[in-house]
Amino acid sequence: MSEPLTIRKAIDKLIDGTIRIPGFQRPFVWEPARAALLMDSLYKGYPVGTVLLWRTRHRLKTERRLGVFELPPPDADYPVDYVLDGQQRLTSIFSTFQTTLTATEQDTGVWLPIYYDFLAEEDAQDSRFVALTHAEADAAQYFPLAVFLEPLAFTKATGGLSEARLEEIVGVHQKFVETLVPVQTFESEDRTRVAIVFERVNRMGIELDVFQLLTAWTWSDEFDLQQQFQALAEEFEDFGFEDVGDDTDLMLRCAAAVLQRDPSPAALVNVNGAEVRAAFGNVAEAIRLAIDFVRANFQVHHVRLLPYSACLIPLAAFFSIRSNEAITDAERAMLTRWFWRSCFSHRYSGNPQRNIREDIQEAVKLREGKVSSIDDVPFMVGAEFFERRFSIRTVATKAFILLLAQQNPRSFLSGQPIKVDRVLAEPNRSEYHHCYPKAKLMKAARPSGSSDAYINALANFAIISRAENRKISDKLPSEYRTLMPDDAAAILASAVIPDSLFRDDYPTFIRDRVGALLERLSDLVDMQLISYSDGTPAFVADFEVNEEA
Repeated sequence: MSEPLTIRKAIDKLIDGTIRIPGFQRPFVWEPARAALLMDSLYKGYPVGTVLLWRTRHRLKTERRLGVFELPPPDADYPVDYVLDGQQRLTSIFSTFQTTLTATEQDTGVWLPIYYDFLAEEDAQDSRFVALTHAEADAAQYFPLAVFLEPLAFTKATGGLSEARLEEIVGVHQKFVETLVPVQTFESEDRTRVAIVFERVNRMGIELDVFQLLTAWTWSDEFDLQQQFQALAEEFEDFGFEDVGDDTDLMLRCAAAVLQRDPSPAALVNVNGAEVRAAFGNVAEAIRLAIDFVRANFQVHHVRLLPYSACLIPLAAFFSIRSNEAITDAERAMLTRWFWRSCFSHRYSGNPQRNIREDIQEAVKLREGKVSSIDDVPFMVGAEFFERRFSIRTVATKAFILLLAQQNPRSFLSGQPIKVDRVLAEPNRSEYHHCYPKAKLMKAARPSGSSDAYINALANFAIISRAENRKISDKLPSEYRTLMPDDAAAILASAVIPDSLFRDDYPTFIRDRVGALLERLSDLVDMQLISYSDGTPAFVADFEVNEEA
């Protein structure tokens, strides 16, 4: 902990350029009323938090103004203290008490002076300080804090006060003169450590992030990282992946994977800004190829149907190598197994950093022609997977929908091929419906203790249009079977639906369909099914239970 600063000392350091606001900070956002409440806390001796400063001899390319004030340049031979936490408090204090700098013309009127209210009652909760325009500040009731650090101005302002009020305001003045602002200084030229501090401050609710930090460090007249990401978001919007460009954390992780073979954005901090600028074209192309890969191979036509958007991170690392060369059949096969095994095993749920890092390393080995174990994913999936409740927000449901999309599904009633790219391009469309109608199951007796998942299990859903669902939703399966073509084998195969559906025996249908879904999944993950003693199918592999997020 550094020596605390008096208000006067803090203002002096801001005016001489010793303390500055880095460009990666958010703008000053406090309303004057909130600044007035801060003054009340200082007056009453309430804790207001510690100001965190980063001391460095490295001058940042971009800096912010202090509220409505332009700060003078610092002494070139003196280290700079950049504010990491406490900008809003420091700016409020500076704006309240300083009289040296003048706000720019366009900012005139943005800040309101803070006054002490003689008529406010002494109360632990209610504030004795208010923000007012000069016209609103009746001198008989309000005293300006702006004169507290200027002896001549203070003497002049107190000239017309009664003895009681003079004594009162001198006491208030003395409290602010003696107030100490707690300061902690973090001194380092190691950008990785600074980035880690930023991330941890961010976890505590402070609006700081590594993206803003990198934007400042990589900035040039020709390159703005934020604008580059925004341009990619606009490009990806055409095919449902604009959320990738808008997700700065995901984009940074992809960039870190490409440039540093590490998914942590902090890994980018030690990369020279010029290197980031020079390599960004390769980063952007790697992300484009990763998106193309999941769209073409897994029918992911909208990022919200991607079970884990983090799957793009190892893929970006893979495609960053020889990006102008086509992927081989062997590479595609291994990446395909990795994708399906990762999604159905919930590999990236919980705290996936280690798994993502491992997958990046193995993806790079694969693309470099080395021995890779990227598809060696611990895997255990049994009947219970498809007995989970259908919810478009869950990883299991998204993986299930993509599994169905691989089967070239057909219209339930007409038998015509479904345009999967159109259906899956809008994940919120109601194109997924019950095979055994919900309305019938709601009226039927259920097993004792059964939950909502009994009716809404994944295994009871298929890709069925809203129009078709309206025609079958009030009919038993045996009844709506008459609406289907006489030979419905192709339709049922494309939806992975067994004939037992039309016996109107729901438990038997669910059992049979779960088995059929597991068989189709076995082809995708390239694993053999086994059966437990009770006949329940599952996969044989390196068993590891991965809970769903």
